[in-house]
Amino acid sequence: MPGLACAAAGTAIAFGVSRLLPSVSALTVAVVLGVLVGQVLPECSRTGLGWSTRKFLRLGVVLLGLQLGLREVFGLGAGTVIAVVVTVLVAFLGTLALGRLLGVSRGLSLMVATGFSICGASAIAAMDSVTENDREDVATGITLVTLYGSAAIALVPLVGGALRLTPEHLGAWAGLSVHEVAQVVAAASPAGASAVAIAVIVKLTRVLLLAPMVAGVSVLERRRREADTGTGELPPIVPLFVLGFLALMLLRSSGIMPFGVLSAAQTLTTLLFAAALFGLGTGVRLGRLLRTGRRGLVLGALSTVLVAVVGFGALAVAGAV
Repeated sequence: MPGLACAAAGTAIAFGVSRLLPSVSALTVAVVLGVLVGQVLPECSRTGLGWSTRKFLRLGVVLLGLQLGLREVFGLGAGTVIAVVVTVLVAFLGTLALGRLLGVSRGLSLMVATGFSICGASAIAAMDSVTENDREDVATGITLVTLYGSAAIALVPLVGGALRLTPEHLGAWAGLSVHEVAQVVAAASPAGASAVAIAVIVKLTRVLLLAPMVAGVSVLERRRREADTGTGELPPIVPLFVLGFLALMLLRSSGIMPFGVLSAAQTLTTLLFAAALFGLGTGVRLGRLLRTGRRGLVLGALSTVLVAVVGFGALAVAGAV
């Protein structure tokens, strides 16, 4: 109960700050607040926070499926969809390679590669469920997503203006290169409503790749554990909550869901992610992050540049820029 109470309070404060400062995402506030509060929280709250973080992140991923319909994906055109697939694959594999070159731990490299290439915290949560990672690596990956995604909110409109991109083109690029859904909306907003609409659809198309990416890594993880030990608990090929995400996406595609239900689900999804990110933030130890996080900061910067450059190039080749 102490942990759940802390998560509820942190979520309420995050939403309150976001209401006062609309340009700041509640998810960003939640993780930063969690990092700050986590340094002084009593031990009796840790169990509840750990439980709520796992449950809320997974339930949030499931509900995320209601934000995307197949009709919207097909409406993008084959060129843009191919650009999305190419960007996600190159960004994911490229970030893993950069992490190896920089000497970053396997767990943190995987978290950064997943979060930066697909959809931030929700992707990290899904990937963490099928791999063995230190909680510090997971929390640090979330922190890096927040840091560099927030920087992209200012840089994407600035660079897009310098390149004289149309609102539609800037929206497509923002959706393809910015990490979190809320950050994508903020980055595309200066270009107008049409840019935001395209940005969200492109971003959620990236989210669609979460299921095959997690399944692929899970298969490799099962083989690695079998080769190392020959026995032991193996991760599911596709976690149940990822299947739930796909099921709700198909339900949304059917067109039978009322608008009011979809709107309420979107709000609930944000609440769940805010509570989960607050919990993840409390697991970050600033002292350790400052001592060992320099390579992670460099990896995050390089991965951000990689996804932005590859995304722009893929859209240009596809004729979408």
